[in-house]
Amino acid sequence: MSIALDVMGGDHAPQEIVAGALLAAPELNMPLFLVGDVARIAPLLPANLPRNISIKPASQQVEMDEKPTEAFRKKKDSSLMVAIKMVKDGQAQAVVSAGNTGAASAFALLVWRQLPGIHRPAIISTLPNAHGGFALLDAGASPDADPENLVEFAKMGRAYAERVMGRKNPRVHLLNIGEEEGKGNAFAKQTYNLLKPYAWFAGNIEGKDMYAKPCDVVVCDAFVGNIVLKTSEGVAELIVKSIKDEVPENPVLRSLYWPVAKVTGPLRKRMDYAETGGSPLLGLNGLCMICHGRSNARAIKNALLLTQRSIESDLVGTIARTVAP
Repeated sequence: MSIALDVMGGDHAPQEIVAGALLAAPELNMPLFLVGDVARIAPLLPANLPRNISIKPASQQVEMDEKPTEAFRKKKDSSLMVAIKMVKDGQAQAVVSAGNTGAASAFALLVWRQLPGIHRPAIISTLPNAHGGFALLDAGASPDADPENLVEFAKMGRAYAERVMGRKNPRVHLLNIGEEEGKGNAFAKQTYNLLKPYAWFAGNIEGKDMYAKPCDVVVCDAFVGNIVLKTSEGVAELIVKSIKDEVPENPVLRSLYWPVAKVTGPLRKRMDYAETGGSPLLGLNGLCMICHGRSNARAIKNALLLTQRSIESDLVGTIARTVAP
């Protein structure tokens, strides 16, 4: 088992991506391939390279603003495409990329194809709440999903919550404007009716309640999910910044805020996207870990460790068995 890391993808590539790989190497018990421009990667590596790290050459890179379809057609030797093909050829079991999300999703879908029983892939993201966090999907892969697709998302989300998050018999909520049955638009109502027969379906949940009440998995279409994800990220950054701005510059007065720092420190850590590292793209014949474009070394390290847990827990195989027609 091994992981292919797209070293050329991301706002801070390749420096932060390589740094993250080196941070993760001691905790990885499988080979890690650094895929990208050898001339740019080699100078960033130490003389004594960790035994589980090696370079896989790729002569091109997909830019962050590049159209996925054009990149797929024109950049067959991009770091992203080479990494994706490594999984297709059995040289790796997963791809990790902080590059163009649309391109990563499109490349993986077109090269790997969907698992039997899955019609649309979904990105799953973990978010913090008052009860240990929850998984939200779809967070960005399929904005034009049908109600039937959300049933598939729910099954995939349960597999992730159980195998990777360690939840026993995880329950699924449907994101809606009210918790009562019959709430929402036609899409939400039809989805509710399709999910209702399943014993693990826990009904509707409002956006505010995801963060306050116990929940394992929350499903929605990617249009809504991506807005929720980015809004949550923006609110979290605002809270942290607002607290930081209130701390005075004067060293003497600042010392009075040390007790507050002890409280806000863990809060800040829970809100930091780098703690999770990445969001898996589920439903395909391979595992693609989507990282934030701004990912730093710590985020890449955590994404690699999350990928390792997903591989070792046989996440793709579990989903395949769960949704098999």
